[in-house]
Amino acid sequence: MSDASKNLDFAQIRARLADKEGPAYWRSLDELADTTEFREFLHKEFPRQAAPLDNGIDRRDFLKLLGASMALAGLAACARPPLANEKIVPYVRKDEEITPGKPLFYATAVTYGGYAEGVLAESHQGRPTKLEGNPDHPASRGATGAITQAQVLALYDPDRSNTVRQAGEESSWEDFATALAASLGELPAGGAGLAILTENVTSPTLAAQLAALQASYPDAAWFQYDPLHPDNIVAGARLAFGSDVVPIYDLTQADVIVSLGADFLDTGPGRLAYARDFAEHRRALTASANMNRLYQLETSPSVTGTVSDHRVPLRPSAIAAAAAVLAAGLGVAAPAAELPAGLSQAELDAMIEDLTAAGANGLVIAGADQPPVVHALAAAINQALGSAGTTVNYVESPAARPAVHGEELAALTSAMQAGDVQLLVMLSGNPLYNAPADLDFAGALGNVPLSVHLGLYLDETGRASTWHVPQTHFLETWSDARAFDGTVTITQPLILPFYRGKSEHELVAALLGGPEAVGYDLVRGHWEQRVSGSFEDFWRESVFRGVVAGSAAPQASVTAAAVSEPLPEGAPLEVHFRLDTSVLDGRFANNGWLQELPRPISKLTWDNAAILAAADAEELGVSTGDVIALRHDGRSLELPVWVQPGQAAGAISVALGYGREAAGSIGNGVGVNAFLLRTSGSQWFGPAEAEVTAGHYDLVSTQSHHALDGTGEARHIIRAGTIQEFRDEPEHPHFAHPVVHHENDLYPDFVYEGYKWGMVIDQTVCTGCNACVVACQSENNVPIVGKAQVAVGREMHWLRVDSYYGGGVDDPEFYALPMPCQQCEKAPCEPVCPVGATVHDSEGLNVMVYNRCVGTRYCSNNCPYKVRRFNWLQFAELATDATELSLAHNPDVTVRSRGVMEKCTYCTQRISRARIEAANEDRRIADGEVVTACQAACPTQAITFGDLNDESSAVNRVKASPLNHTLLEELQTFPRTSYLAKVKNPNQALSQASPGAQTSAGTLEGNA
Repeated sequence: MSDASKNLDFAQIRARLADKEGPAYWRSLDELADTTEFREFLHKEFPRQAAPLDNGIDRRDFLKLLGASMALAGLAACARPPLANEKIVPYVRKDEEITPGKPLFYATAVTYGGYAEGVLAESHQGRPTKLEGNPDHPASRGATGAITQAQVLALYDPDRSNTVRQAGEESSWEDFATALAASLGELPAGGAGLAILTENVTSPTLAAQLAALQASYPDAAWFQYDPLHPDNIVAGARLAFGSDVVPIYDLTQADVIVSLGADFLDTGPGRLAYARDFAEHRRALTASANMNRLYQLETSPSVTGTVSDHRVPLRPSAIAAAAAVLAAGLGVAAPAAELPAGLSQAELDAMIEDLTAAGANGLVIAGADQPPVVHALAAAINQALGSAGTTVNYVESPAARPAVHGEELAALTSAMQAGDVQLLVMLSGNPLYNAPADLDFAGALGNVPLSVHLGLYLDETGRASTWHVPQTHFLETWSDARAFDGTVTITQPLILPFYRGKSEHELVAALLGGPEAVGYDLVRGHWEQRVSGSFEDFWRESVFRGVVAGSAAPQASVTAAAVSEPLPEGAPLEVHFRLDTSVLDGRFANNGWLQELPRPISKLTWDNAAILAAADAEELGVSTGDVIALRHDGRSLELPVWVQPGQAAGAISVALGYGREAAGSIGNGVGVNAFLLRTSGSQWFGPAEAEVTAGHYDLVSTQSHHALDGTGEARHIIRAGTIQEFRDEPEHPHFAHPVVHHENDLYPDFVYEGYKWGMVIDQTVCTGCNACVVACQSENNVPIVGKAQVAVGREMHWLRVDSYYGGGVDDPEFYALPMPCQQCEKAPCEPVCPVGATVHDSEGLNVMVYNRCVGTRYCSNNCPYKVRRFNWLQFAELATDATELSLAHNPDVTVRSRGVMEKCTYCTQRISRARIEAANEDRRIADGEVVTACQAACPTQAITFGDLNDESSAVNRVKASPLNHTLLEELQTFPRTSYLAKVKNPNQALSQASPGAQTSAGTLEGNA
């Protein structure tokens, strides 16, 4: 290759490609394909899901790959080629359950920290494409979270582990089974030296298998470690009650709630159910509504904090002190404590007064990251209020073996370091990455002669293990698991394993001498032994509904003991560790949908950061993007700064789950690994020091993207008031309608004879949790674009959640504003399109005709709501290097090529499906028959959709509320999407003159 071809600039590359005469063109192309400049050119012009193009490609290879991709496109329902002894049958007589083009739904469950959330998996001819909440499941109640919506993408992730490996080299299951049997045979008769490490186990089948294993090897040891496991809740229950019970809250009965660092609406195994119940007691369609009241004491702004009536920012150790003084004020014995800085006497008195008045309808909730003493104090307060049996019940722990996982991992690591472990089998998990730094799990693993790792990815632990076995995704395997209340779900697969992975059940079966066992037989066999009566009826009903009837955990009668445990010591500056709201502990780091999802409130994307209060940033002399060295317990880590309004002074919050080295092509090298700073003695917070460095790092946030022009105060974007103000003006509250707008229009109104679709979003119960954003992305094949493209405002989300602030920078009001297309009746985007690509249909939708669009972007310029997206580059997975990901596409929605405008269409494909079914049955579409993707996912049911021509429809009932309004009414675009003004229920002794009402409060920037 000549030196000239190594240094071609992009202009020369384009010129070379333009000269297509004769074989010289192809020779030059082959030369170009192997140059760094050409690969950079291709990456900039045609990025694929933010993954770099690592290798050059010649013309012949391209044609071969193109042929392969076309073949794979026709194998959407095939997880693997057929085996030699399997007969392929042509699709002449279809399965009686399958109708081409019509999806089926199957009940199953996804687990987080071992606890099940019921889902309905949508399948198109054997290919899972979407997850919805199972309305019959107690943990989901028909809703889903953002992470659950992204699980389909994880199923098709091409970076998943695809083969058994021994010492990094490809091997086979048969060779592994032989080596495992040999290793077991070398152990003493009782199995001494065998250690099993699992995550939190709630599966009845797996628990029975592990019990059988311990019966076969009585000297073997079973340990558990899962960073998602609420160790402090377990330890707190033991401190308060002396037994392993867990609290189950009934927020429909709670008139007053005090949260001690609990983000209970967005984290934990019961978050979806709690969000639904909280919203039921929060909704205010009329002035007569009986709203609950929420006091939120927390360190960093959270989803739950955005909907609280009074939010108190406190350092982590100060929350424990607040719990003690609150308990003492209610007459509950508690450790001596002074009123912590940040909590005023007036706020403490208000909480005491409200809880006392509420009595049995009061509730105190302790956060999972709070020390055990805080959980014990919360239990004692609830007992004193008489809340047990009303707002809180205690049930036996759904875990197969309740334990404090941090203690168990420390015990296992100590045994490994002492040489007492000869065979270590790790079922899921990634302890080499997420174990506390002071344990040195990596060093201890090196002392184990034979280690086995089962995982979805060849992650950090898998690479360091002797054997690695690919694990099945939950949509590929049979299993079972318990929900937060103990209810069992039998999880069923929708597709054969892509890489012939093995489930936890199958690996444990291999330990028991049955390497040929399959998950279906193991799970079904477990339940056959425990069901009386007709097993087939039980099996079909349980699998069909997604819940095993009568399997909830029994209630426990317990009495809280007096709390004498000392409170944690505070420090002038504390580090506060948090599970990331998208990637959790890093297990979803390779999921592009979750990496690109703007985090609630801060809108950070593709990174974590050191979250600082404005006062601390000013004292250190740093601003957003500056790098600090954060020191804790003898360890130091450099992190970029993010200055966050509402962050507690004296606390630096850091999200875990980043800085992965073996996550996959998407997650590797994203962010900073905060686990390197986290120790077993202070897993959630501890004393810290910060020092400014000379470095700077570019953080990307969407906070200032797609801003509505004009100041919020002038345009009344956010409208908020108190329930008392609503009661003073029940028919026409001024905070919801601050200005009278006169309607004058040159265009005639269109009369809709058929359907007339509309939507309402209730800001009172919207938490800004992002579930709707990822649901829209999954339903509508919305691609990711990568950090560099997000930085220039090219993210493709059809639905965004805007963050607004009101009040002061230290303790602001938070407002979350979901922004789909407003579906304007007099849409400004339509008359400016020169090719008629954006048009109004006969049912009032503003729709896009993709094959007409020529990319002028006039419509986006003319949209006052900034809800249209232009795919500047070839973001969609249409080509050869990520065919697996295209299997996640919804076949009912067009996959857009480069150069067209995209936008929300109220899920018109769902409307069309319902229209066809109704027409076939000679009827109108029933109210509630069409549920948009965002509406279906919403945990609080903040979104209502329906036919405005149906006078009795739910959407009309909600729009009849005096709080109903549309955005930018003065423009007279007449949006079909409207909002209910946000209503709060503050304590009158604390409330000021309606903070934030009649303003957008947009003066504070999240990245200021």
